[in-house]
Amino acid sequence: MQDQHRGNSRTTSATVTTRGSTPRDSRGSPGGDYRNRDELTIATGKIVFAPLDADLFNGVARQVAETIAENRNANKPSQIRKFYDELCLWETKVNQDAEKTKRFTECLPFIFMLNAKAAYAKGRKLVDANFVKLIGDLLKQVKDPDTLRLCKLFFEAFLGFYKELRPSDK
Repeated sequence: MQDQHRGNSRTTSATVTTRGSTPRDSRGSPGGDYRNRDELTIATGKIVFAPLDADLFNGVARQVAETIAENRNANKPSQIRKFYDELCLWETKVNQDAEKTKRFTECLPFIFMLNAKAAYAKGRKLVDANFVKLIGDLLKQVKDPDTLRLCKLFFEAFLGFYKELRPSDK
């Protein structure tokens, strides 16, 4: 009988292949990636700022909050609140200026930078793909000072329902 373990017996491999399967990391994930997979489950199609739906700040915001709150390993309330606080900062800067449109144009690149900040937070596993998609889909609709205000109001409604579902970081 031939020895099946040739070479250094101390060398171990984390990759396991079973019949008819793709290589799996010995910790359970396909392709050698043992981190938790981050699946998109959020439906953002009903988040529309024009025309304004009467249910946007109630039913739609609640549904989005429920989806974001499902991931107990990410999306801590304090992390979500940081994004809301920054959005409020930009909305206030724009809408308190006498020349709103000019101020909006100046601030827009920094407002859109929230997408990069969400991606960074996702990379650090502080938020998940659903939250990144929510931020991106909200910001896509920001076209002027009025839609920026609606974006902030939607986030405020979402955050209210979210805090009901996840009252603390504990």
